[in-house]
Amino acid sequence: MKLILSLSILFATYGVIAQFDNPSSNSVQFEQVDTAVPQPTGLELPATKVPGLSNKEYRFDANMDNNPLGKDDPKPIDITTDDGFLSTKTDMTPKAFQKDKPATDEYDRDQVLGQIDTGTSYVNVVYRDHQSVDGDRIRVYVNDDIVQSDISLDGTFRGFDLTLEPGENVIDFQALNQGDSGPNTAELHVYDDKGTLISKNEWNLLTGRKATIVVYKN
Repeated sequence: MKLILSLSILFATYGVIAQFDNPSSNSVQFEQVDTAVPQPTGLELPATKVPGLSNKEYRFDANMDNNPLGKDDPKPIDITTDDGFLSTKTDMTPKAFQKDKPATDEYDRDQVLGQIDTGTSYVNVVYRDHQSVDGDRIRVYVNDDIVQSDISLDGTFRGFDLTLEPGENVIDFQALNQGDSGPNTAELHVYDDKGTLISKNEWNLLTGRKATIVVYKN
C-alpha cells in the first residue's frame, strides 16, 4: 500500500515539472517593450501649446500680426480727407459754361474764311455757337440775297443746303448782336453732296460785321 502511494506522489510531481518545462499554447505571452530612449538630433520642432479651455497659459494678444506673409496692410479710409471713392476730376468744361473771348477791337472788322473749289452740285452749310451759348444771332446772305434773316445760334449744328451756281457762290454771315458775353462767335462746317467735310472755320464778330466764305463750283 505504501508502495502505491509513493508511486502516485512521484507521478504527480513529474507532471507539474513537465508543465513548467513545456508551456502550452494557452499560456499568457508578454510582449517585449523597447525602453531605450532615442537621442535628440537637434532637428526636432519645439512643442506648441494649442489654445483651449484646458490650456490656462494661453493669452490672446491683440497686437499679434495676423496678416498673411508678404501682404501689405490695406490703406485705411480717412473720412476727414476723402470719401474713399475714386477721383472723377476732369478739366473738361461743359460748353454752356465756356466763356467767349473778350470783345476787343480786333473783332471790329469783317473776316474772310477762304474759298472752296468743288465740283459738287450742292453743299450743306451748318453752324453753331461753339463758345458760351449766350443768345448770338446772325443773318445769312448768298450772293447778296438774304436766305435766312434772323437765326439764333445754340450748341447744335443747324443750317441749309445750297444749290451751287457755276463759278463763285459767296456766303456772308452777319452778326446781328454780340449776345451776353464777348463777340458773336460761331463754328462753321461745309459738306459736299456726299457728306464729306470740305471746310471748317470759326468767326468772332462785333455787331454788324460779316464773315465771308466763297464756294467755287468748277
